[in-house]
Amino acid sequence: MSLLLRNARIVGARQESVGTEPVDILLRRGVVTGIGAGLTGSAQVDLDGRWVIPGLWDDHVHLSQLALTAHRVDVSGATSAVHAARLMAAAPRPEHGLPLVGYGFRDALWPDGPSCTLLDEVVGDVPVIVLSGDLHCCWLNSLALAAFGLTGHSSGVLREDDAFPVTAAVRSVPVEVLDRWVEQVAGAAAGRGVVGVVDLEMTDNLTDWTRRFAGGFRGLRVEAGVYTSWLDAAIEEGRRTGQVLDGSSGQLSVGPFKVITDGSLNTRTAFCADPYPGTAGRGTLNVPPARLVELMRKASGAGLMPAVHAIGDEANRLALDAFETVGCRGRIEHAQLVQESDFARFAALGVAASVQPEHAMDDRGVADVFWAGRTGRAFALRALLDAGAELILGSDAPVAPLDPWVTIAAAVGRSRDGQAPWHPEQRITTAEALTASAHGASTVALGDVADLAIVDLDPLAATHEQLRSMPVAATLLAGYFTHNALPLGRADELDLVCR
Repeated sequence: MSLLLRNARIVGARQESVGTEPVDILLRRGVVTGIGAGLTGSAQVDLDGRWVIPGLWDDHVHLSQLALTAHRVDVSGATSAVHAARLMAAAPRPEHGLPLVGYGFRDALWPDGPSCTLLDEVVGDVPVIVLSGDLHCCWLNSLALAAFGLTGHSSGVLREDDAFPVTAAVRSVPVEVLDRWVEQVAGAAAGRGVVGVVDLEMTDNLTDWTRRFAGGFRGLRVEAGVYTSWLDAAIEEGRRTGQVLDGSSGQLSVGPFKVITDGSLNTRTAFCADPYPGTAGRGTLNVPPARLVELMRKASGAGLMPAVHAIGDEANRLALDAFETVGCRGRIEHAQLVQESDFARFAALGVAASVQPEHAMDDRGVADVFWAGRTGRAFALRALLDAGAELILGSDAPVAPLDPWVTIAAAVGRSRDGQAPWHPEQRITTAEALTASAHGASTVALGDVADLAIVDLDPLAATHEQLRSMPVAATLLAGYFTHNALPLGRADELDLVCR
C-alpha cells in the first residue's frame, strides 16, 4: 500500500522556500519513494500547498515526569514562598496516605525563601513535597521529611543528590496508570510535529520502554537513556547506543549514557568558575573529574555514548576535559554557560551541544542577576554554531514545554511575551533551528524514512511569534499518521492504509 501527498511544498527544497511550487510526495512501506509530478498512490490526500518538513525530535525529555506533572499542583506562577505555600494549601487533599505533590517553583528571585516551617503552617495534616521547576530541588514539610527519614532537617529544602531520591519516590504510581499518562503526552507531542524523543528519565528506562512497546505503544520513536545506577546491567546485557530493541517495530533504541555533573541555575548549584553574587559558593559538583572519566571510559568502551549534564562554565570545562581524556565522542547536555576558550573545543573533540533554548527565556532574569557580566556567553547558540559545534535542540520537558516550535522560536527570536530580544547576537536562523530539531535533516528527500510533519505556514518565512504557535496539520511516523488535523473526511481509512 502507498500514500500520495499531493500539492506539498517541501521546506528547504530551495534556498528560499517562499514561492516554491507544489510537488507530490509518494510514501511506500514507510519510505519516501517519489517526489515530483504525475505520481500515483493507492491512497491520496491533497495538502493544498501546505509545507512539509522532516519530522521533529526533542532530544532531551523526561517523559514520565512530564506525564506526572499534569496530575500535580501547579505552583509555577508563584512569586514568593508564601504564595507557593498558599497554592499548596488551597489544593485538594490526596487520597489517604499519599503526599500532596506540587511542581514548578522557581525561587531564585523570590523575596523570601522556602522553609519547612512555612509549609507546616498552612498544610500540616499531610506530607507535602514541592518539586522545583528545574527538578534539581524539592521542598518538604515536616511530615514529608519524617517519611523520608529526615526529621529535623533545618530548612526542608533538598538539593541535587539529596533531592533526586525524593523526586524518584513521588513518581511511583501504578505502572499501567503511568504508561497511560505517558501515552497521552506522547500524543500531544505528535500533535506538535514530534516523531521522536531522547528520554533521559532517571529510572530503569530500558525496562520501562520495553514494557510500553510490548503493550502496544507506537506514538513516537524513543531513544532511552541509561543512568549510572543501571550502567552495569546495560553493559552486561550488551546494550549499545543506537541499538534497536526487539518488539518495537524499530521505534525503540538504546540512547546515551547520562551523567549529571553539576546542578542548575535556578537552584544556584550550576558549577561555575566565579562565585555566585554575595556568596563564596560556586555551585555543586555532583561528580568529581576522576569519577567522571572513570564512568565515561567504562560506558564508551562498552558502546554507550556519554551525555554529560553540565550547566555552569566550570562544569562544561571539566566535561570537555573528560571527553578529551577519554577520547570518545558524545554530548554535553545544556551547555548553558561556556568559557570563550571552550566554544571551539566542542567541535574539536566531536562533542555535540544538546541545548534547550526556551530555558534562556525562562531564566534570563535569573541569569542577569546570578551570572551578571557573563550573560553574553550564556545560552550562546550562535557562538556554538560559529565555532563548528553540532547543535541539538530539545526542551528538558517538563522543565520547558515539549513543543519543538516553542524551542525553535526561542532559538530564533531570543524573545517571549513581547520582551526585547535577550542577547540577540546569539540568535540562530530558522533553517539552522529546524535542522537541529530534526536529527540533522534539512529537507525531505528520496529514500528518507517517512517521518514527516505537515504545517500550515512556511517556517522559513514565519516570525518567531508565528513559529511559537505554528499550526501543525499532520504528523507521520514511518508513513502513518500519529496526528491528523487535515480536512480529509476519511482520515481513519487513510490511517489504516498507511500503517
